[in-house]
Amino acid sequence: MSAEATDPDNAEAVGRRRGRPRLDVQGLRRIGRAALLGAAPRDGLPDALEHVAKVHRRHHPDAGLDILSKAYVLAESSHRGQMRKSGEPYITHPLAVTLILAELGAETTTLTASLLHDTVEDTEVTLDQVRAQFGDEVCYLVDGVTKLEKVDYGAAAEPETFRKMLVATGNDVRVMSIKLADRLHNMRTLGVMRPEKQVRIAKVTRDVLIPLAERLGVQALKSELEDLVFAILHPEEYAATRRLVAEHAGRPDPLAAIAARVRTTLDEARIQAEVLVRPRHFVSVHRVRMARGEPTGADLGRLLVLVTEDADCYAVLGELHTCFTPVVSEFKDFIAAPKFNLYQSLHTAVTGESGEIAETLIRTHQMHRVAEAGVIALGNPYAPTDGADAPDGERADPTRPGWLSRLLEWQRTTPDPDTFWSSLRDDLAQDLEITVFCAGGPANGPADGAIGLPAGASCVDAAYARHGEAAHCCIGARVNGRLATLATVLRDGDSLHLLMAPDSATGPAPEWLDHARTPAARLAISRWLSRPTGDDAGEPSPQSPRTAPAATGPAPGDAAELTPAAVLAVADLPGAAVRLAGCCTPVPPDNVTGFAVRGGTVTVHRALCPVVARMAATGRQPVGVRWRGAGKAGHGCRVTLLAEAFSRPHLLADLTEAIAAQGVAVVSAAVEPPHEQRVRHTYTLHLPNAAGLPSLMRAMREVPGVFDVLRAGRARPTAALRP
Repeated sequence: MSAEATDPDNAEAVGRRRGRPRLDVQGLRRIGRAALLGAAPRDGLPDALEHVAKVHRRHHPDAGLDILSKAYVLAESSHRGQMRKSGEPYITHPLAVTLILAELGAETTTLTASLLHDTVEDTEVTLDQVRAQFGDEVCYLVDGVTKLEKVDYGAAAEPETFRKMLVATGNDVRVMSIKLADRLHNMRTLGVMRPEKQVRIAKVTRDVLIPLAERLGVQALKSELEDLVFAILHPEEYAATRRLVAEHAGRPDPLAAIAARVRTTLDEARIQAEVLVRPRHFVSVHRVRMARGEPTGADLGRLLVLVTEDADCYAVLGELHTCFTPVVSEFKDFIAAPKFNLYQSLHTAVTGESGEIAETLIRTHQMHRVAEAGVIALGNPYAPTDGADAPDGERADPTRPGWLSRLLEWQRTTPDPDTFWSSLRDDLAQDLEITVFCAGGPANGPADGAIGLPAGASCVDAAYARHGEAAHCCIGARVNGRLATLATVLRDGDSLHLLMAPDSATGPAPEWLDHARTPAARLAISRWLSRPTGDDAGEPSPQSPRTAPAATGPAPGDAAELTPAAVLAVADLPGAAVRLAGCCTPVPPDNVTGFAVRGGTVTVHRALCPVVARMAATGRQPVGVRWRGAGKAGHGCRVTLLAEAFSRPHLLADLTEAIAAQGVAVVSAAVEPPHEQRVRHTYTLHLPNAAGLPSLMRAMREVPGVFDVLRAGRARPTAALRP
């Protein structure tokens, strides 16, 4: 068991060493003594509440304390006679939870609810009483925490655990904040439990509550929870890490010397800043040890520079990089692009006179408060602004980018608890994020803005993050101005423009699952694919992404932004919309047939398309279709051609020139890797007149090295593969 959890004096020392807000142990002892004496007020404030009030006023000088006093009196009287397993009066627990939240800067309503958070669950107090005495908002929070207390955290219940937590939380992050503080105090005093129960609680804390603290940005709680879990689940490694930290404690601290130089440098530059040495917590030291080997004294902490304004952060960075030798690879700007959990800082590393490398964090005091307390530092994130009330029953999601709202939507739309749980675990495990800047507008979906995605996410993930279910109609993208397939993996800072098909009846292809990294995308695609398939079984989706290495645009089978050719065909199905299949791109005067798909749309295929035979084999009934104007070819159209050729330099340029000479526009092009000195080029082309297709194909065949040009959807002749 962790020494912090069982030895209060040692816990206080560890808290000072880490440089993080830590519950004052003497305050806890005073709380315990005052609780034993009851709720007798002194100067209008119960003795046991004095320390909480002092800390609360430090963050909120004008806060009213009457409601806290009233809540304490109710909590103390209702819990009177109840004892914790440690032998302390039970009231010490809600007091300790409230003090943890007060240290993090929680506002008065949250503290009031935390004092009362166990009353409805463990005493005769009812929610109606809470509502009558403290109002709807406090009642809402107490009800949410009460429901969380009823969640079974047993291993067998894991798939349902988080779903119930989300339902209980509703859409108020303060409920989760109270739960996290509640778990932290319970973990600190876990030593009274049986070892097997300690392990079970520690595992759920590791798998669910620590990632939650990370997502909500509450680093102060997350770091301490990690250490407490580390001590229980990995006692040998924990003991070794403690010994390592203790060994270095008696040696000169190289970071202190570097910090002194940094203070002098900033003073000479007339930049007001506070420079601190911020020790790493035990889990962080262990991770450094695993990544770099035996750590040095400089590896056991980081420098923290606190300034007043955002501009001062960059001024400090400039001075450090001018007066010290920077480690360029360590620089990260989380001020310009904040992390998913509201975190903002500049990260860099500089080298000291003796060669030690000091990792350095630069942030404002407000950024530091948010870095430590996350959403708790926002006060009441749901308070109306500018006199405007939120719509009835709705609360704005303060998490970035709407992570809580996304989880609530998943739990509503995913009936299978195992699927939800695995998706949730995947999402919680993603701690590396990229930011993509997405262009849009009223005609193309949401307005311009940044999208936060996990590292390794593709255009498919971005589409669902931006458009939700409407992303089923996405057919391609432009990444940094260049056409790209939906399978393209995005990088931090990429500019993205998603191309949406006008046909709402289209849907994702099964291959999209191979390129989707985010649970939101995978769940949405899986829901679509699991729908009844009697109306379009066997037909490939026109949105199926390709991954040809040399692709210069959306895959040839993809639908495009413009589909005017679809109106050239008429179906023998009254009221049905018509579209041309992307697999074979029929044009007048091709012999064609059609099949009804989702949404009452009829997809038109060439009669020789392999898809037609597959659909007929499954018993699908064709729909009669014909070209407008009795099959006249004097209309613009789109077609996909495959050029088989021997590989040679400048082949792509020569083919493109031949196509342009025919007055034909290239919509997209892809080049497959050469195989046995042969190569295949695939072009999606827009012809001003379908009658020009034969001459276009002849012109392409005349390009040196090209031995055949085929229509997409036609079987590739084996003879064409021979020299």
